[in-house]
Amino acid sequence: MTLPRKQLISIEETPYYHIVSRCVRRAFLCGRDPLTDHSYEHRRKWIVERIKYLSSSFSIDVCAYAVMHNHYHLVLKVNSTEHWSTKQVLFYWGALCALPLYCQQYLGGDDLGKAELQWVEERVAEYRQRLMSISWFMKLLNQHIAMAANAEDKCTGHFWESRFKSQALLDESALLTCMAYVDLNPIRAAMANTPETSEFTSIQERIRAATTDLLAFGQGMSELPYSLSDYIHLVDYTGRAILNNKHGQFPPELSAIAERLGLNPDTWLKEINHFSSKGFTAVGTVEQLRQFCATVGKKWNLGLKLIPALE
Repeated sequence: MTLPRKQLISIEETPYYHIVSRCVRRAFLCGRDPLTDHSYEHRRKWIVERIKYLSSSFSIDVCAYAVMHNHYHLVLKVNSTEHWSTKQVLFYWGALCALPLYCQQYLGGDDLGKAELQWVEERVAEYRQRLMSISWFMKLLNQHIAMAANAEDKCTGHFWESRFKSQALLDESALLTCMAYVDLNPIRAAMANTPETSEFTSIQERIRAATTDLLAFGQGMSELPYSLSDYIHLVDYTGRAILNNKHGQFPPELSAIAERLGLNPDTWLKEINHFSSKGFTAVGTVEQLRQFCATVGKKWNLGLKLIPALE
């Protein structure tokens, strides 16, 4: 049975979420269809551009992404909108959807009566919540891509497979493992041999671009709690290990990086190989999963337990 979204997303427990959305039709979301030899490669750019556009208005940061043939992955961080002014909320929501007349007048500096101002504040409270909602982010992302793809294919009907799937990432270890899992998708799918050749992924963007629209690495409150160079080295090593079917400890040159990132060198590759985007609503330790279930009101524990819990 499909769970209500409130049992899948709890910002009080964690701001980090892994999102997967899959195309419902046989025709590819991106890439080249081997049956028709028709290329849909240009749709990857549609998705990345739309993700960046939405992130510029929503109070949601993009930590990682990977656009595959018939699905895509996102790792998102939800931020609060409490510090945004009324005009900021109206400006950002107005960049996404048409504003009602009173909201337009307020934003334009027109004088409004008490009743009209109260009505505007009620709408602003609603928009403030929407601008930190993953559900609204995904609605405006998938709806836009579906309309463009249907117009190109000259057809109607569903483009996406039911709702998007979400996983709560309950600590820094879960976040790091999931980001690496997402960035390594093209390598596991034999679409690329190295991170820098993994097209339409966040790891390629971080390697190639001096500045990006992605959430930055660093030690600040609004940054990812890792070093960019450490993360790139970790993903590069893990990708090569996957290709060569290696198991076991990190090589000596990565021991210092593993220590800084708080990783267990003996189990890292096992964690990546056991990580799954299917069937699990949360990722973390046993205790974190129990707490998450209690917070969202679930009576059973449907979560992915990271190593050493897997052992």
